[in-house]
Amino acid sequence: MISASGLGRRFGERRVLSGVDLTLERGGFLLVTGPNGSGKTTLLRVFAGLLAPTEGALEIRADRGRMGFLGHEPLVYRELTALENLDLYGRLYRVPERRERSGMLLERFGLWDARGEPASTFSRGMLQRLALCRTLLHDPELLLLDEPFSALDAGGAELLQGELADTAGRTVVVASHQPDRIAPHATQRLALA
Repeated sequence: MISASGLGRRFGERRVLSGVDLTLERGGFLLVTGPNGSGKTTLLRVFAGLLAPTEGALEIRADRGRMGFLGHEPLVYRELTALENLDLYGRLYRVPERRERSGMLLERFGLWDARGEPASTFSRGMLQRLALCRTLLHDPELLLLDEPFSALDAGGAELLQGELADTAGRTVVVASHQPDRIAPHATQRLALA
């Protein structure tokens, strides 16, 4: 699903990624680790097509409409309710039965009772849960998660652990400072320095 050879990314004179070589087969689970500033976020953004590599070659064998990307920002509209946000993204991704799927995800992630509240009233942890719902809404075949446990309480972390344990048929890339939580699911690891 993902093939990279000599992959690199510069921002002006600053090299953030250099010489990344990997092959991740369909259904694989890649755990990306490294200290702050090592390029984890940049790598996921390159995989998502949000940044172009400045060196090397990259092939992603997934339609962009079948990717789910969770970054540091939740990418939800704060003036819309949780349900309105998911309905909007469901229409953009042409999700069949989007209202049913939205409701199922909001319930699964503990946001059903807050479905009618504007996202601007949500705590950081609730926004992360809503962002996870947005990311999973269209049942992506390639899931790119950057620090997905960020701001989650114990209940939210447990829900996310369940999602990561049940990724049958889905290719997953997770960048994390908490590798112990994710390592049991990983089929491959990439340590950036």
